[in-house]
Amino acid sequence: MSEHSDSPDCTDAQARFARQFIEAIPHSRALGMQLDMIGNGTSVISMPYDLRLVGDPRTGVIHGGAVSALMDTCCGAAVMSHPEAPAGTATIDLRIDYMRAATPGQRITAKASCYHVTRSVAFVRATAYDDDETHPVASATGAFTIERPKKAKP
Repeated sequence: MSEHSDSPDCTDAQARFARQFIEAIPHSRALGMQLDMIGNGTSVISMPYDLRLVGDPRTGVIHGGAVSALMDTCCGAAVMSHPEAPAGTATIDLRIDYMRAATPGQRITAKASCYHVTRSVAFVRATAYDDDETHPVASATGAFTIERPKKAKP
């Protein structure tokens, strides 16, 4: 996976932590996910077209479960890169609306933004698209737990 931070609010340590988190998820590796951008509560993760992920052999369309996994992982990375620097996160709820089939043979990219954080919950929006960024494959909204870093005792 490649990584970079486009934001002064996202430290290199946050980006490294998010990258390690994503790489530790077996399905992220199996799907060939690549961390393309992370910083300041946003992330971009993509995955290549792979015949192993085709849901309908007649059409060659990637299975919705692979798109769902990509969007969930991207949302979690966005939460982890939020300026309030949570130590970890987990999905509470994720609603995905599929708008069209991804074009066979094209890479799928998800972009997520963590737009609101409370003491214990982060809220995220995301879109997934193929080469036609103007017509999303899917959109998502979700809520994620926030595990804050433990403060050292004096």
